[in-house]
Amino acid sequence: MRQLPKPIPAAPPSSVDRASARKETLMSTPPIAASTSSACTGTSCGGEKLIFACSGAADVGEIADHAARLLTRRGTGKMYCLAGVGGHVPDILDRTRNAAKVIAIDGCEQDCVRNCLFGAGITATAHIRVTDLGLSKGQSPVNDQNVTRVAEAAAAFLA
Repeated sequence: MRQLPKPIPAAPPSSVDRASARKETLMSTPPIAASTSSACTGTSCGGEKLIFACSGAADVGEIADHAARLLTRRGTGKMYCLAGVGGHVPDILDRTRNAAKVIAIDGCEQDCVRNCLFGAGITATAHIRVTDLGLSKGQSPVNDQNVTRVAEAAAAFLA
């Protein structure tokens, strides 16, 4: 009988405590609006238009995700890593804070994208909710028509 690998041990309490303290600090810090800043010296920063989208399990989350990818393919903006924001990855947070525009595309009224950004101290330049565009959670096919509808609504804020 084959043995399964041993599980990876949990992080020591000290690192968990540091992570909790950091999260509490970030949550208590008022959010800042994304804007250009001279603090960003990288060639990929300043003037960027970053798109954060829901990628949830519901159809409206998938539509939000596809709309963000469509906007990226068109060169309208750049889809960026929401998990990196939620995970408080320093380079991702810096790039997001130095973007010219930050667009949040949420699938439904749970507003996970907007709340994730807010939790990291970032206020989106614009917030689009798929269900506010006439699409219903659990009843909206993921097709070109619905994806384009959401992409066009977001593109208006990226111009």
